[in-house]
Amino acid sequence: MSIKKERPNVQENLNIRVYNQEGKEVSDLSLNKAVFGLPWNSDLVHRAVTAISGNMRQVLASTKMRGEVSGGGKKPWRQKGTGRARHGSIRSPLWRGGGITFGPTSERNFKLGINKKMAKKAFLTAISGKVKDNELLILDELKLSVPKTKEMAKIMANFPQIKNGIFITNGKSEDIKKAGRNLADLKIIGMENLNILDVLKYKFLILTKDGVDFLNKKYGAAN
Repeated sequence: MSIKKERPNVQENLNIRVYNQEGKEVSDLSLNKAVFGLPWNSDLVHRAVTAISGNMRQVLASTKMRGEVSGGGKKPWRQKGTGRARHGSIRSPLWRGGGITFGPTSERNFKLGINKKMAKKAFLTAISGKVKDNELLILDELKLSVPKTKEMAKIMANFPQIKNGIFITNGKSEDIKKAGRNLADLKIIGMENLNILDVLKYKFLILTKDGVDFLNKKYGAAN
């Protein structure tokens, strides 16, 4: 995943072409600047990505300290007279099977905080970046005759510029999800599950006009 450091502000004209699923231009659509026209802010985007990644991170590695490993509390041999170094317990980190010094524990917390307003603005900034980079594709609608992979592949073949993309569905679109789940370079995700990590991970963002309306209603108010 790459985050560009600098981008110029989005142009005043936010009209974008709308295509049908055959790949033909059918109309123009005027985008809401409050959603699709924010200037790039690399610091804000980086903070949001770091927070979401940290909150998703799971604690996998966990070691035991000397108080948690099994073993006797008895001194292994007497203090003096044996010719060997003195030891107090076989639970010592110096012993095989003993506790681990400064090892990772399950009590680690990677969670980071970011307020809702900042997270929302970072998300919309990432979407606005797709508009500026001409990496947003708007379809008037998407209908499948049968929910099969070959049907979805046939539609995506009409857009050869999209080598890597994420298609955002609005509402229940089980047929679309089923048809696209086996395409290696396309991810199908519901609008309610979309986050900034998905927007940045995939080069092209694909929406229907209904998806644009959904974003306008949810985020179109003043930021």
